[in-house]
Amino acid sequence: MRCLVTGATGYIGGRLAPRLLAQGHTVRCLARKAGRLRDVPWAEQVEVTEGDLRRPETLPAAFDQVDVAYYLVHSLGQAGFEDADREAATNFATAARAAGVRRIVYLGGPEPTGVAATSPHLRSRAEVGRILLASGVPTVVLRAAVIIGSGSASFEMLRYLTERLPAMVTPRWVRNRIQPIAVRDVLSYLAACAELPPEVNRAFDIGGPDVLTFRDMMQRYAAVAGLRRRIILPVRVLTPSLSSHWVGLITPVPNAIARPLVESLIHEAVAHEHDIARYVPDPPGGLTGFDQAVGLALAKVRDAEVETRWSTASGPDAPAEPLPSDPKWSGGTVYTDLREQVVDAPPAALWRVVEGVGGEHGWYSFPLAWSVRGWLDRLVGGVGLRRGRRDPHRLQVGEALDFWRVEEIVPGELLRLRAEMRLPGRAWLEMRVEADGPGRSRYVQRAVFLPHGLPGHAYWAAVTPFHALVFAGMARNIAAHAQ
Repeated sequence: MRCLVTGATGYIGGRLAPRLLAQGHTVRCLARKAGRLRDVPWAEQVEVTEGDLRRPETLPAAFDQVDVAYYLVHSLGQAGFEDADREAATNFATAARAAGVRRIVYLGGPEPTGVAATSPHLRSRAEVGRILLASGVPTVVLRAAVIIGSGSASFEMLRYLTERLPAMVTPRWVRNRIQPIAVRDVLSYLAACAELPPEVNRAFDIGGPDVLTFRDMMQRYAAVAGLRRRIILPVRVLTPSLSSHWVGLITPVPNAIARPLVESLIHEAVAHEHDIARYVPDPPGGLTGFDQAVGLALAKVRDAEVETRWSTASGPDAPAEPLPSDPKWSGGTVYTDLREQVVDAPPAALWRVVEGVGGEHGWYSFPLAWSVRGWLDRLVGGVGLRRGRRDPHRLQVGEALDFWRVEEIVPGELLRLRAEMRLPGRAWLEMRVEADGPGRSRYVQRAVFLPHGLPGHAYWAAVTPFHALVFAGMARNIAAHAQ
């Protein structure tokens, strides 16, 4: 089938496109600017058409000869997003009907009833669903609550609140029940809906196997992440408006997104039916539980944040990988210290110095500071600097190097070390060698730290002044020794 994916630069669309490709479909992506899809690994496997759902004259080319059209866009975070989404959905429906599209698939939110109808976010998502169902094109609306996966705005809000606050005063809505669903299950449903029979024109509730309160979700996230149990005290005084400002203060999720999300949490979001199973059976092992979904999201952070490996991102867990198009505030907090030096020596000479770091050669900067760090590590039960290195000139993946472990080597280009000292988080030191003209090279040094809870943030704040001296000196001295 030829599938049109709108919102391919967004969280769900960017993960659905490669899933459809893997299932043998031809994929066309509609984007306002084609360049935004340039860096995704599957860019050359799809057709990218520039267009804007609010400019109907740009749409006929995108819908031409399309069998299934996915509506995965929203204007959340923009002023007047309800009007913008209404206009976009109407134009989408009109273009799909005119082009003879056989199926529309839309991912929406829980159906708002009672107090929930006061949520502009849910009200808008429901209105878009009604517009598409009335389009004259067979349409499936999938209604999901909180989607669990790195990059999902709701999940990122949960992540930052839980990791940064060991104790918190919360609004009453943390007691409301929610039925979260793993991103990989959402994608499975979306992909399967492309082949539903033409008589199916309705909405379906989709959710995972667990029904939890937001408070439960924070506690279970903490358990999966290895954090202590959180102290959570719900109070009456925090209105949705105050809650959104509180979320904006604690997390990097923009307030324009946090506020409508918080307003949508003031009511319960539980699936009322599971009729989708008549057409799309549950996976053989069942839908993904909350703890497993969180574990997948967190497990993928380590490799992806240090160096995203798109060539190996495949299989059922791949949606947990961050994407280049994900917002910069997604994926959890990552602290970095980046240094670069131009070196008047060929790459081979610079690489010899890089591969020889540690052990008897030392770390080319403030030996006393490195020694003190090693002593402190041993005091708290760590390995310190006593391990040295196996060979003074050559390194192998997996071997110990002082209080580091060699995680990856690309000869002549890359050395990545994983810290094994005692830390309130995880840390890497990456050293790259790049050609920079005849007889010249460039040294790129990056330290990466993923904090674990509030102590991790405090640790980075405490050592940052020393990093400015130690890492800057290290970069300069490595460059000087290569010349």
